[in-house]
Amino acid sequence: MALVPYEEGGGWAARQLHSPWATFRFASRTIRLQQDWRRLGVAAVVWDAAVVLCAYLEMEGVDLRDRSVIELGAGTGLLGIVVTLLGARVTITDRAAALEFLESNVQANLPPELCPRAVVKELTWGKDLDNFPPGAFDFVLGADIVYLEETFVELLQTLEHLCSERTVILLSCRIRYERDLKFLRMLRERFSVSEVHYDSSKDVHIYRAQRGSRKEDL
Repeated sequence: MALVPYEEGGGWAARQLHSPWATFRFASRTIRLQQDWRRLGVAAVVWDAAVVLCAYLEMEGVDLRDRSVIELGAGTGLLGIVVTLLGARVTITDRAAALEFLESNVQANLPPELCPRAVVKELTWGKDLDNFPPGAFDFVLGADIVYLEETFVELLQTLEHLCSERTVILLSCRIRYERDLKFLRMLRERFSVSEVHYDSSKDVHIYRAQRGSRKEDL
């Protein structure tokens, strides 16, 4: 899931989004993802924020071995696939319309012995949260999921349900609009939030959030 639509013919970035395949190298493996802009739009292309968060998790040596992780708004599945390859047990979620596409990418890019460690599951923010055990995850991850102001309340409700005191939230995003900063302010009313990484080449920020004493970081 991501933010702004790109027009066809809009240069290299647009061509990348409209390409039927995107290929990456993470966790010593080549990951080849199908994309389908025409059918599923923003949910079926790889966005820079996902790539930056994957690189951050790998390069910073975040210990994901046998950790319980849930990804929100997984889209093509790149982040969930990489996290599984890095040793986590991952619940990879998106809305119902994107699940078949997401599942196909996950299955195509994980070795058979790791497939049981990655579960693709429907999650619409703020709805049917009882399908997910409260506070059961070590990490909650999201890449470019802050984009529609009307979903902010439901997204925060979902984060609060999924998180315990020990849960670490990592959100990777490009700050495009004032409303993106508004979400960060809303997040900071409930969690301690700090910026842990900025990729200047892609203009992508990574924010870490956790329950506890709140910080004034913005």
